[in-house]
Amino acid sequence: MTQTTSQSTTNQSSAKSKLVHGWEVVIGLEIHCQLNTNSKIFSGASTEFGAEPNTQASLIDLALPGALPVLNKEVVNKAIRFGLGIDAEIGRASVFARKNYFYPDLPKGYQISQMDHPIVGKGFVDIILADGSTKRVGVTRAHLEEDAGKSLHEDFAGMTGIDLNRAGTPLLEIVSEPDMRSAEEAVAYVRTIHALVRWLGISDGNMAEGSFRCDCNVSVRQPGDEYGTRCELKNINSFRFIERAIEAEVERQIDLIEGGGRVIQATRLYDPNKNETRSMRSKEEANDYRYFPDPDLLPVEISEAQIEQIRAELPELPVARRERFVSQYQLPEYDARVLTGSRDLADFYEATVQAAGGAQQAKQAANWVMGELLAALNKSDADIVDSPVTPQQLGGVIARIVDNTISGKIAKQVFAEMFEGAGKTADQIIEEKGLKQETDTGAIEAIIRDVLAANETMVAEYKSGKEKAFNGLVGQVMKASKGKANPAQVNQLMKQMLG
Repeated sequence: MTQTTSQSTTNQSSAKSKLVHGWEVVIGLEIHCQLNTNSKIFSGASTEFGAEPNTQASLIDLALPGALPVLNKEVVNKAIRFGLGIDAEIGRASVFARKNYFYPDLPKGYQISQMDHPIVGKGFVDIILADGSTKRVGVTRAHLEEDAGKSLHEDFAGMTGIDLNRAGTPLLEIVSEPDMRSAEEAVAYVRTIHALVRWLGISDGNMAEGSFRCDCNVSVRQPGDEYGTRCELKNINSFRFIERAIEAEVERQIDLIEGGGRVIQATRLYDPNKNETRSMRSKEEANDYRYFPDPDLLPVEISEAQIEQIRAELPELPVARRERFVSQYQLPEYDARVLTGSRDLADFYEATVQAAGGAQQAKQAANWVMGELLAALNKSDADIVDSPVTPQQLGGVIARIVDNTISGKIAKQVFAEMFEGAGKTADQIIEEKGLKQETDTGAIEAIIRDVLAANETMVAEYKSGKEKAFNGLVGQVMKASKGKANPAQVNQLMKQMLG
């Protein structure tokens, strides 16, 4: 199953790039995504996060004499899964190389990576911008490599500690084409890739734990000119910081050029406290790393049967599911986009639709999931997988609205009770709290008579042509019935009795 193209994609935004002070911004991104295997890419050491420092670095991760790497097959499968998810070419034969450079947290003195023959070739993703337009961003390649260790600067009294637990964790480095022209587009692209790797189940995408990091290559040019000199902003692990870092670097480069200086290619770090970038080192080129094939690892050969087996196991992809939500459930494009923001959310929504009575309740289910449920989860700082309300419970609330057992207002009370974690169904809460909607015509008429008698001024205003007075009277009836009177019946009977 390959990535499908939505109708809106065929009419991609053709608007000219937004200029910044007359300059065009050019952005390409390198995303480092840790794959969620149980063991490392070339050893059996655990990849679990949070262990005591230096307790999960094996002899192979440290490249001690005589310790030979063995490729983790599941790493290859997950990389292929990603490639199929972006409709990319899959390299039938890929090669691992040694990328030589010195870092304190790189114990081998080199990193095993892929250079000339990556496992994933050219592909694409479609990003949706704030104005609803769609833009296609090319993916140049995605290659496998091992992660380095981590330098720890806190609590060491002016010294740096080295934790090698992360060394050897499998990484998929996803390299984009320089197709983005604003910080907004860059963030939309990163969010799209982030959602996709989680949707495919190949990474937890936890940015706070370093599972998903981004390097931003930024340059500016006059429209129509050749690409300018780029600078790389290294290891940014928040959507907000990606946007701010790019904007700060763009301003720096424009100020530098307009002041008579020139941009020097370099790797830079972003300081969020000062909202500025600073030079880390001059930028290396590929030949500076002295790549050569790793003599301890054979080329990886991928068969057509392996690719087709993985393709058959792919879930319905985000774009395809979004299109289906529009066609099958008649949802607006916006609703479908929100509800396919994650695979867990999309699954929750569809289960809610079924519990509520099927596709005819799809729009009402969408309103409840996007409204009450997501608002409550955001307030609790919880994800959809942690929802104390199940799809079956939420569907039960909607079903009781549909059959007029409760009103929409009472339904919110029922939902609030559910969200507190009582684990009860809508029917149980309605029964225990006495929330069943009043539909007896005689009882409602009695309440209306009392309200009309107590609000003669408002009645006179309505009869003189003031329509707002009618709504006020209805409100008084709903208040007197404690929200239990059927609103449609109240409106109908009120008009008859005022007639």
